Amino acid sequence: MNLILMGLPGAGKGTQAEYIVESYGLPHISTGDMFRAAIKEETDLGKKAKSYLDAGELVPDDVTIGIVKERLDKEDCQKGFLLDGFPRTTAQAEALEDILTATHRKIDATLYINVDKSKLLERLTGRRVCKQCGATYHVVFNPPEVEGVCDKCGGELYQREDDSEKTVNARLEVNEKQQEPLLNFYRNRGSLYEIDGNRNIDDVFKSIEAILGDLQK
Repeated sequence: MNLILMGLPGAGKGTQAEYIVESYGLPHISTGDMFRAAIKEETDLGKKAKSYLDAGELVPDDVTIGIVKERLDKEDCQKGFLLDGFPRTTAQAEALEDILTATHRKIDATLYINVDKSKLLERLTGRRVCKQCGATYHVVFNPPEVEGVCDKCGGELYQREDDSEKTVNARLEVNEKQQEPLLNFYRNRGSLYEIDGNRNIDDVFKSIEAILGDLQK
């Protein structure tokens, strides 16, 4: 099975990716992992990507797509893969389609974990960090024994600037705008599956298992 995993920040993609990889034995391919591997292996495209990253610039599409092609051509991807963080644009999605078509493959399912914005805000703004030891907590899901005080060292807990409601809201809006054309791209191809991500982790995975079970029939 060739899968793409999508969802806004806080949707729980990381956890579900781990479950999918463990249950179905698919290689988990994220953009960051691909870049790191290509750079480590010192491929021509890896060297190009490194030059952009070292300069603090975005890696252009042609280099990113080339690195994706290199990765998908490897032996461990021939029986399936889970793409996470790629594609990010419809241009990348079209390029991915061309890469797969050339090797008689296609995307079997694009799994979109859909979570209400209010829930995402609760998840993303609830993090608290200890000023002294750096331990992390969550006001709802992993609260300290005493509010505002670190269990480990007694240090003061604070909310990082990038966890503030204003910053998180802005980040979600940007991601939402970027994501919508991609969702439509896969919706139009009949491979998009929307999963209710407002539920607990195990229930979300049961929905994924049901979708993948139908695909394997």
